[in-house]
Amino acid sequence: MTPVRSSLNAARRARELDALAVGEVVDVLVVGLGATGAGVALDAASRGLSVAAIDARDLAFGTSRWSSKLVHGGLRYLASGQVDVAHESAVERGVLMARTAPHLVRALPFVMPLTPLVSRSQAALVRTGLQAGDALRVAARTPRALLPGPRRLSSVETLRLAPALRPYGLRGGLLSWDGQLADDARLVTAIARTAAAHGARILTRVRALRLDGSGAQARDESTGREITLRARTVINAAGVWAGGLVDGVRLRPSRGTHLVVRAEALGGLGAGLHIPIPGETNRFVLVIPQGDGRVYVGLTDEPADGPIPDVPEPAPAEIGFLLDILDSALDVPVRRADVLGAFAGLRPLLDDAHGSTADISRRHAVLTSPDGIVTIVGGKLTTYRRMAEDAVDAVLAGGRLTAGPSRTSRVPLVGAARPDDLARLDAPRRLVQRYGTEAPLLAALGRDDPSLLEPVAPGSPVLRAELAWAVRHEGALDASDLLDRRTRVGLVAADRAAALPAAEALLAAAGTTVP
Repeated sequence: MTPVRSSLNAARRARELDALAVGEVVDVLVVGLGATGAGVALDAASRGLSVAAIDARDLAFGTSRWSSKLVHGGLRYLASGQVDVAHESAVERGVLMARTAPHLVRALPFVMPLTPLVSRSQAALVRTGLQAGDALRVAARTPRALLPGPRRLSSVETLRLAPALRPYGLRGGLLSWDGQLADDARLVTAIARTAAAHGARILTRVRALRLDGSGAQARDESTGREITLRARTVINAAGVWAGGLVDGVRLRPSRGTHLVVRAEALGGLGAGLHIPIPGETNRFVLVIPQGDGRVYVGLTDEPADGPIPDVPEPAPAEIGFLLDILDSALDVPVRRADVLGAFAGLRPLLDDAHGSTADISRRHAVLTSPDGIVTIVGGKLTTYRRMAEDAVDAVLAGGRLTAGPSRTSRVPLVGAARPDDLARLDAPRRLVQRYGTEAPLLAALGRDDPSLLEPVAPGSPVLRAELAWAVRHEGALDASDLLDRRTRVGLVAADRAAALPAAEALLAAAGTTVP
């Protein structure tokens, strides 16, 4: 059955934007459609409130698409004494894996190799931390079947999982497990579509020019038309851009950079890697296999002062740093030529006057301005749902609206189902891991047009049907939406160039293109 209620497309966007432009008043106006903003839209709409959510660009245009694609259990925060943040992360990881998005999140093993650079005391400290992390899993009531426990590996076992490691001096490894997203931008798309199914108006290409407690002056970026959006309350979830919309919100963004390398450069990883950063007790470079011939290596934590760019650029020094740390554990160094691409995201950290951005707390903050605008900043991708809940609770505490408690810990996202049910779907495994119960519908598009079952470019795992589906049901309006967010072809420039003709052809056939 075609997912009408959750479908986002150009026609629905135009219809809903016109209704708002002529003066319709909503209970909640959300500004920003990253994970947190989409989560706020879902939280408010699922409580029965009327919602409009806008973004100047696209779903997951900002920080949400530049993550490590992991659903963290919060282990790092234990080491810095942030037990509440660690517990919250573990709880939210369990919610995603067990109830709301089991089709998008799977358990991924990680190995920390015990190389000569890792002292025995450091290894003992990490092992204690992993046991504490498993205790967090228990406290969060995440079943062992979803996340196995940590254990020590022999050198043979370690090399079997990570053949590219340098065997000389290797004392084995420490095995742990965490959650891995099929893709962060796909998570945002699923959240936004679930919000739409609950009645939220999800409007991309609508830029907030000015906010006040009764709404916003905005501009439709596809036509240039300025409109007044009226609302009983406003929630500012614009991430790193939040401070430019509301006075008094002081952010100190930090840049996190990842590399994209060929899987063969790392010898066929059977697990991710935690490679300790020298001189740091609780920071690691992560090596994360993606299952599509790519591996991500990250990430950095550097101050990002000055104007906020639309798309952050990795600094050459960061690329060199990541390669150096990676090569400290490998038998054969990864060369610059093996780096297919790199991407960087900006963390919307609340300025707390710490000297280093790495030391700024990852707790989220809910701030209310004198005219009643609620701003939500900080936090992590993993905790987007709790952040959204707290933001809507703050609105209700202001007394302008009345609604019941949050329901989103029990609301499955579009495509969600139990693993056993997902395994029985008649569709390619890759589609099931990215679209869940909707995977057979994508596969069925090829019955009328067999060309849609062809890859978007030779050697690409992405099918033309995925682009067609994104235009019809996921709100994609141009080639960038298709290649850079609904799929992640664009993370490698050469792959993007090869797939661009297919994206443009599908948009032209659908009559859907915007400036």
